[in-house]
Amino acid sequence: MTTTYPFSEADRLRLDPTYLRLQRTEPVSWVRMPFGGEGWLATGYQEVRMVLADPRFSRWATVGKDVPRTSPVLENPNILAMDPPEHGRLRKLVAKAFTTRRVEQLRVRAQEVVDAALDDIEAQGPPADLVSTLNMPLPITLICDMLGVPEGERGEFQGWTDVLLGFGVSTAEEIRAALDSLKGYIAGMVAQRRRTPSDDMLGALVEAHDEEDRLSEEELVVFGVTLLVAGHETTANLLGNAIYTLFEQPTLLRSLVEDPDLLRPAVEELARAIPLAAMVALPRVALEDVEIGGVTVRAGETVLVSMAAANRDPSVFDTPEKIDFQRGVNPHIAFGHGVHHCLGAPLARMELQVAIGTLFRRFPTLELAVPVEDVEFKRGRLVRGPLTLPVKW
Repeated sequence: MTTTYPFSEADRLRLDPTYLRLQRTEPVSWVRMPFGGEGWLATGYQEVRMVLADPRFSRWATVGKDVPRTSPVLENPNILAMDPPEHGRLRKLVAKAFTTRRVEQLRVRAQEVVDAALDDIEAQGPPADLVSTLNMPLPITLICDMLGVPEGERGEFQGWTDVLLGFGVSTAEEIRAALDSLKGYIAGMVAQRRRTPSDDMLGALVEAHDEEDRLSEEELVVFGVTLLVAGHETTANLLGNAIYTLFEQPTLLRSLVEDPDLLRPAVEELARAIPLAAMVALPRVALEDVEIGGVTVRAGETVLVSMAAANRDPSVFDTPEKIDFQRGVNPHIAFGHGVHHCLGAPLARMELQVAIGTLFRRFPTLELAVPVEDVEFKRGRLVRGPLTLPVKW
C-alpha cells in the first residue's frame, strides 16, 4: 500500500502517530513523497540504523537526480551527500575541531557566552525571549568563532539560512538564491584568508586547498556553508525544544533543578524523545537489491529514514513515549549513525549542557510568561523549533 508523505503538518513537538503505526506493521513502507515520486520510508530502529550505515545505500547517487524527497530542489554536492571514501577525505579536514577533547576546551567559551546572555536578561528584567537572547546567540557565536566569521557580520547569514531551510514556505528559486548568497559570502571569506592567512577552521580549509590540494575550490566553499548552517541552526532549535519541553513537563524541570547531576542524561533523553526534524530528509539510493525490514529494496529505489520514529521503537526503548532522565542505557540515534553521524554532536551536547544547566541554576524559578499552548512554533521549516520563548522569574 502507498502512503502519502508527509502524513500531516508538523504540530509543535508531536510525532505523527502514523510513523509508529508503520513501525509496528511495515517498518519499511512504500510512500509517495512531495517531490520525485515514490520510495521507501524506514521507521524501525534496526532498519533505520541499517540504511544509515550500509554502503549499499548511497547518498551520492541522489545528487542532481529527481529522487523521492521533501525538498523542491535537487540534492546539491556537499559533504552530507558524499559516500566514502570522498566523504572521509573531507571529514578528516575538520574532525579534530569537533573531538570531545577539543569541545571540552570550548566549554569555557560557551560558559562565557551563556553567562553574558543571562546577565543581559537579568539586567533587562522579565519578560525575556530566550530564543533571541540565548538559544540562537550561543551556537552562532561558537561556530562563527571556529570558522573565523567577524563579529559584525554574524547576523548577515541568518536570513539566508531561514530561506534555505524553509522547505514548506520557500520556493525552489528562493532556496537556490539563498544558497548562492551563502556561497558568495563564504567565497569572500576564502578570498580574505588568501590575502591574510588565519588559524581558524576556514583558514585551515583554505590551506588544505591551496597547499595540499586536498579539496577543490567548490568543495571548500560548500563545506564552509555546510559548517556555518549546520553548526548553529539545529542546536539552537534543539535547545529551544528542550527548554519548551521542560516547561511543558514541570516534573522533569523540578527533578533537574533539584539534582544537577541529571543534566548529562537529561540532554541525551531530550535529544532522543524530541522529534527535531519536521520532515524526513537526506534520501539514499540502493546500489543493489537489499533485503530489509521484510521487503526487498530494488537497485535504484530511494529510501528515507525517520530517526525520530526509530528513537521511539519499543523493541529498543522501554516506555519510549515517556521522557525518563533515569533511563540509563540510551542508544538513541538523534545525531545519526554510520559515516554520516553528526560531526558536531559533541559540540551540540556541550552547548545544551552549558545553556540548560546555567539557565536553571541562575533562574531556578524560571517559567513561561505565556500559557504553554500559546508558544508559537515555526512552520514550513525542515527543523522544528519555537519562534519565541517568553519567560519570567
